[in-house]
Amino acid sequence: MKKYIVLLRGINVSGNNKIPMADLRTLLTSLGFKNVQTYIQSGNVILETTLEKEETCSKIKKGIQEEFGFDIPVLARTIEEWKKVIDNYPFSIENEKIVAFAFLNKKPENLNLEISNLDEDKFKLNDDIVYLYCPSGFGKTKLTNNTLEKKLNVIATTRNYKTTLKLLELAK
Repeated sequence: MKKYIVLLRGINVSGNNKIPMADLRTLLTSLGFKNVQTYIQSGNVILETTLEKEETCSKIKKGIQEEFGFDIPVLARTIEEWKKVIDNYPFSIENEKIVAFAFLNKKPENLNLEISNLDEDKFKLNDDIVYLYCPSGFGKTKLTNNTLEKKLNVIATTRNYKTTLKLLELAK
């Protein structure tokens, strides 16, 4: 069995694409996934399966579409990949509230990401992750999922430092 941390993009945000976590766990279990756990309401899942990552994401995406009627992007990482993402954070983590990780569904073809007028906000693109450091606050930053998706031609979903650490802790 392989264990994955799975991220759903855009569920339970501003009242849109509402999926109760109990219903999501029931669906994923019915699809054959084992030891399914969810964390908070924003589409964080830990599960075990014999499937590869791409098959896992595809099966979850299809199941959500059929059960709830939502076309939701799904990304997955192994525990080792998740730990590496955290270990490689390039900026200060002195203030955890301004630290985040934008997980991408693939390594972008164009690795030259340019975003102007960031003030003190910083980012670093590394393969299929964008490290975010946003002293201006996540409500004001230009480093949003939509911006990253548009500029890199990928799917992006962001998790803050606390959530990213908690998911690793739960997955161990």
